[in-house]
Amino acid sequence: MNIINNRHEHFMKIALNEAKAAFDEDEIPVGAIIVHGNQVISRGYNQSKKLNDSTAHAEMIAITSAQNKIGSRYLNECEMYVTLEPCMMCSGAIYQSKLSKIIYALDDKEKGYLRNSKLNYNKKIEIVPNILEQESKDLLNTFFFKLRS
Repeated sequence: MNIINNRHEHFMKIALNEAKAAFDEDEIPVGAIIVHGNQVISRGYNQSKKLNDSTAHAEMIAITSAQNKIGSRYLNECEMYVTLEPCMMCSGAIYQSKLSKIIYALDDKEKGYLRNSKLNYNKKIEIVPNILEQESKDLLNTFFFKLRS
């Protein structure tokens, strides 16, 4: 395994820990972190139910936290690691915040927007899919099985 994949897996494991926090709170288990250089500067997990806010996705929480931490609305030197492909709303926030790279674990065949959108129309955002895909899939499957039981 090369250094880049080791790095991606290291940070995705941190995002998966955020997803597990969502799982523990009976939220859809999606987690996100934002990395600047080699440092995690923000974390987020889905809190839509807890906050009664349909926009409280992991990505949105991580973006807002990172912007507040660095004191800028632009995160152009930062990368996001997220356990599920971002939806349309989160993809728009990613684009507006000028994140340079998105690394995600699992394709979202229903609501995922990154892969098939024209999001990169004006500015190229590097997209790295399927890092620790099975771990994210297993967590989501466990959550939805538990929900339906």
